[in-house]
This record gives sequence, structure tokens and C-alpha cells, in this order.
Amino acid sequence: MSAALAGPFLEWRREDDLAPAMVLAVVVHVLLAAALVLGVSWQSRAPEVVTVELWELPPPPAVEPEPAKPAPVPEAKPEPRIEKPDIAIKEPPKPKPKPEAKPKPEAKPKPKPVAKPAPPRPDDRLAQQRLREELAREQQVLAAARESQAIRDRMARDAARSVANARERGIATWVDRIRAKIRGNIVLPPDIKGNPEALFLVTQLPTGEVLDAKLVISSGHAAYDDAVHRAILKSSPLPKPDSAGLFARELKLTFRPVD
Repeated sequence: MSAALAGPFLEWRREDDLAPAMVLAVVVHVLLAAALVLGVSWQSRAPEVVTVELWELPPPPAVEPEPAKPAPVPEAKPEPRIEKPDIAIKEPPKPKPKPEAKPKPEAKPKPKPVAKPAPPRPDDRLAQQRLREELAREQQVLAAARESQAIRDRMARDAARSVANARERGIATWVDRIRAKIRGNIVLPPDIKGNPEALFLVTQLPTGEVLDAKLVISSGHAAYDDAVHRAILKSSPLPKPDSAGLFARELKLTFRPVD
């Protein structure tokens, strides 16, 4: 019973006020332990009655609960500065330039072995002989054709040259007749000296009628130039060529006092 009373009593007492109660509790427990020991040792004896007086302790004074203190806020500690050691950072060495790869010489293709032709058979020899003869005949025909064409070209050139020469001779003859007629109508000035030359461009119709006469190059003597110009106009119509194919609308005629 004392243990049941001491248990709650010890729970609400503060440590500094529980000393008497603890002493009493110890005394009670010692007495109980002694009673048990004596009871075991005196089993043959009749148990003696032990009277224990229990004193009720006065109630402890009411203790007002102290206000709860706010939990202290931990101060923020500054982070320790870690000083980095001055370490010289070495730059990695620059890679050396690689030497340029020299172009490999191109491998020359090996000449393929030429297969030797098989020796011709007798029939092949005859066919080759006939082929050579035909080629020779064709070459002869071509040579003859080239020679005949060259002869024809030469004859055509000769004919054209002959026609050109004949035309030149016909025109020269026609021009000489015209100049002769005009010269017969020139009245030379009395003070002319030397043998000056005047060039005129004469325009005419196929009938020989003179349309115009222009002085192209003067003789240097105005009186002689005027005399020739009057003679050209006076000689209209001019002589016609022997062939109509020789006619020219414009003629360049030269005149000298003494031809």
C-alpha cells in the first residue's frame, strides 16, 4: 500500500521537495524486506504481528507552472571561406602542325598484253588477197576521179579567166571609144601647160544618154576641167558596148591634154 501511495506522490513532487518522502519510502521498504526475511527464517514460529503506522503527508504547496521559454533560435554561422590556393594553370601545349601528306604518285596502268592473232588459214589468206585487190581497184577509181575533177576545175578556171579577160577587153574597147568621142569635143584652153590629168565620174543610161558628170580629181587647171566637163555633156549619147552584158551605168574616165 505504501508503494501505491509513494508512486503517485513521487510523480508530482519536484526533486528538491521529495527528500522526506523518499526517506520514508526507503524506511518502509527496509521494514518490508526485514519482515520477509524474518518470515522465511521463522517458518516454525507463529508469525508475529507487526504494526506499522502510516502517516499521511501534508499536500505539497501548489506550484505555478513557469511559462515556457521560447526555444533559442540558432544563430546562422557564416560559411567558412575556403581560400583556394593560387595554382598556376598551365595552358596545354599547342598541337604541332601535322606535316602535309604528300600525294601518292598515281600508279600507271600496266599495259594489257595484246593477244597475238592466230595464224590465218588458207581460206582466210585468199579472202584477204581478194580484199586487197578490191581496195587497190577502189583507190585507182578514186585517183582517176580526182584527176578528172582537177582537170574540170582547171578548165573551168581557164574558161572563167578567158571570159573575164574578154569582158575586160570589151569594156576597155568600149571605154576607149567613149573617151575618143569626148576628146574630140574638148576645146583646150590656150594657157594650159604640161599634161595634167582630170578624173570624171560619168553616169549614163543604157541608151548612152549622159545623166551627170562629176569631177572626182581635178587636173589643177580649172579651165581644162571645165572644158572636159562641157565635152562630156556635148558627147551624149555615148557609144554603146558591143554586148549588152558589158554595160556599166557609171564609168570613171581620165583625160589628159596629150594622150
